[in-house]
Amino acid sequence: MLGPRQADLLQLTNLRRGHVMNRRSFIHQTGMAGALLAVGGCASTSGRSPLFQISLAEWSFNKALFAKGGMTNLDFPLVARRNYGISAVEYVNQFFKDKARDTTYLAELKRRCDGEGVRSLLIMCDGEGALGDPSPTKRKQAVENHHKWVEAAKFLGCHSIRVNADSGGVGSFDEQLDRAADGLSALTDYGSRHGIHVIVENHGGLSSNGKWLAGVMKKVNKPGCGTLPDFGNFTDYDRYLGVQELMPF
Repeated sequence: MLGPRQADLLQLTNLRRGHVMNRRSFIHQTGMAGALLAVGGCASTSGRSPLFQISLAEWSFNKALFAKGGMTNLDFPLVARRNYGISAVEYVNQFFKDKARDTTYLAELKRRCDGEGVRSLLIMCDGEGALGDPSPTKRKQAVENHHKWVEAAKFLGCHSIRVNADSGGVGSFDEQLDRAADGLSALTDYGSRHGIHVIVENHGGLSSNGKWLAGVMKKVNKPGCGTLPDFGNFTDYDRYLGVQELMPF
């Protein structure tokens, strides 16, 4: 049986010889790998650390969280660990929208994570205004609206907040790029003071254009600002090209 490194070398050799797999074969093989990763990412039967570790996005449970009397944000780390054996989580701010500065609540969430051996990695932030708003006043307010989530992320031990590069759909390609970069730059400076990165998802509008979002990143040009590519969110744009454009950031 080939070892992992030997298998990788064989695959590279085959690709160089022109044996490029078609899309259907690729999807099948990566689907199988994903199934193995879902198991292997949580535990290793060989005694070695897994090659990849996976985290669980809270949006995966959005129906249960939106349901009246259903799952709560405080339940999330327990469900991730006890039901799925996953020890790292990514929050969505709308499931604890009014708790960003509630230190009693955040301390309880952190206590539950610590009790389960779960790491908090990031908070996905929506509904806090457009960081590239055409109005400088509204853009500044949007930046300030995100400050509380930077602070909450710091409290929970996260490394990042995920934000949107919303430019309001007003103005030229370059004008919207400049405004988004302006808002993101200001927020990144605030995040850096707290040791929190600001990462941007391709999440609709021009942000789902890989060239535009990569241009925003180049304009910001700060180590604390990067991207969080969603492979399915490249609307009317080649997803393979989009991922290639965003991965450097």
